[in-house]
Amino acid sequence: MTDTSDQAYHFAVVKRAIQVIDETEGQQLSLEALAAKMQMSPAHFQRIFSRWAGVSPKRYQQYLALGHAKTLLRDRFTTLDTANSLGLSGSGRLHDLFLKWEAMSPGAFARGGDGLGVSYGWFASPFGPALAMGTDHGLCGLAFEGDMGKPETFADMARRWPMATFTENPAALAPWVDAAFGRTGEVRLHMIGAPFQIKVWEALLSVPSGHVTTYGAIAGAIGSPKAVRAVGTAVGRNPVGWLIPCHRALRKSGALGGYHWGLPVKRAMLAWEAVRADAVTA
Repeated sequence: MTDTSDQAYHFAVVKRAIQVIDETEGQQLSLEALAAKMQMSPAHFQRIFSRWAGVSPKRYQQYLALGHAKTLLRDRFTTLDTANSLGLSGSGRLHDLFLKWEAMSPGAFARGGDGLGVSYGWFASPFGPALAMGTDHGLCGLAFEGDMGKPETFADMARRWPMATFTENPAALAPWVDAAFGRTGEVRLHMIGAPFQIKVWEALLSVPSGHVTTYGAIAGAIGSPKAVRAVGTAVGRNPVGWLIPCHRALRKSGALGGYHWGLPVKRAMLAWEAVRADAVTA
């Protein structure tokens, strides 16, 4: 794996490429044409793109295509196992013992984070600049600059726990963030939300990398099959992007739906995971 600061730069190139690809309305561009639109030489663009994506720009365009979500839904739809996704037991080990989580009590959440100390810091990530927030118990926030910009991204996260005290301390979070993107070590999560939201987020943790599910499947898994709209809202309020994989939730039609940090980030995450899942299968 390349250094995350390099990956952050490479993602900026990929994000621009997504915008260029979208402008072609589904017409696949040659390496030379895409590189020219990016104002880069074909060799330089190919090298940067392939280093981040793991495949050539030509191949990756198939994963970035707007219709690829429907392919994922058809081929890699995950039916959530209620027995595994529910319980609110307070802790659980998932992702091959990679991730451990615990939930804040409903009463503590209702107090808006009163008395809660939250450390924060900005980090390079494979999907652009990432804002990490955490308590003594683990990461409670992982956001991406996306289309918002850093000040609004921080304000958006801080509004979720208005009574908390925020202190810039990236060193306290660095081991968890490194584990989140490098998959070495263990990540601890402190899930701070209303009980219904935590049920939804817990269900999302059961969706494997490279697979997708639907808002309706999540609603059924948490025992509220008619609450699809409420599930969509809870998915959108997920404060821990990437690790609680709300990017893997799609509409029943195969449409991507929204993404709090911008659809280019969601599409890049899905494509990035799909490439790696295909490599493992192959």
